[in-house]
Amino acid sequence: MDGSLTVEDGSIRDLLAIVTSGLDALDELPIERLRAPLARIATRLTGNRRRKAARNVAHHYDLSNEFYALFLDEDWQYSCAYFCQGCGSLDDAQTAKRSHIVQKLMVGEGMSVLDIGCGWGGLAIELAKQGAAEVLGISLSQEQLTLARQRAEEAGFAEEARFDFCDYRDLQGEFDRIVSVGMFEHVGPASYGSFFRAIEEHLAPDGIAVVHSIGRMAPPGGKDPWVDKYIFPGGYIPSLSETLSVVERMGLWVTDIEILRLHYAETLAHWYERFQSRREKALELFDERFCRMWEYYLAACEMMFRNGNLMVFQLQLAHKRDAVPLTREYLYDTRRSGAAIDAGAPLRLGSGCRCSEGRGFQTASVPERVLR
Repeated sequence: MDGSLTVEDGSIRDLLAIVTSGLDALDELPIERLRAPLARIATRLTGNRRRKAARNVAHHYDLSNEFYALFLDEDWQYSCAYFCQGCGSLDDAQTAKRSHIVQKLMVGEGMSVLDIGCGWGGLAIELAKQGAAEVLGISLSQEQLTLARQRAEEAGFAEEARFDFCDYRDLQGEFDRIVSVGMFEHVGPASYGSFFRAIEEHLAPDGIAVVHSIGRMAPPGGKDPWVDKYIFPGGYIPSLSETLSVVERMGLWVTDIEILRLHYAETLAHWYERFQSRREKALELFDERFCRMWEYYLAACEMMFRNGNLMVFQLQLAHKRDAVPLTREYLYDTRRSGAAIDAGAPLRLGSGCRCSEGRGFQTASVPERVLR
């Protein structure tokens, strides 16, 4: 961030690709074996009270809407995209992600929907377009709420899609569907009970909820001190084990779990490249130190999804075991999808990544010049 590191051949992204390729070896070092349990104990206390939660959200999400417009897709989706068959661009993949979540929610005409951590309103507006009679999006970011309301007005769904400044712990009422995308990472272990209790209490008896979150494919761990200080204060990446143990105590059925592995690495690669292409605009808004901080954040996160233990999970929850169909065919019925995908098209990933006829991911290759 201070500009005292110079990468002479390649970029900070190339350097981080090499550094993170040895994470398994680092985890085996004696000092790490001692540090990790202590970090896990300290993290148990991590939680965001109401006032602290609002302050932490403002630190990141209220930078300015003009800034986020530099690298996000047209729908302002600031979470993991879904690179399914036929997704050749970031916009395609984010549309597919949004449609995939809508499928899991099985939204019908006249339903009420709650969107916890609604961002800039893209998913809430889509849910209204899909027939929901009432969608309430809540956020603790004034910048996001301002734009979300404006977008709903412009789309002609201001009455169906409403956006409020509200903490999930202060909710009232019952909803047929509840969704939360990219917000659970800001809750913290000490507040997991409050989060899932809110879902349990406000979800209708026949309702369906979907929680989309960054997670780790390992036991509970600590926090990254740099990310906690500069990017996401109060944030914490949950493991599935600590998440599901709380869900079980709430008496909710887990009707589906889906793990997205390299999808966020590809999303971050797109964001990094888009940010770099408009870096001069970011400089006009902030300064050089901020730009170096941001490109390090995007590159480091990409490589942790590529080479580390990070992934994304989607939990589908319900009060009743038969709230959703018994098989997964309904998720891929394009007649219900807002964006029909060509099932025969090859899967195209971000630059540096290719797969053969959609048969699977290959990790991004580090440029040969850097390896030399």
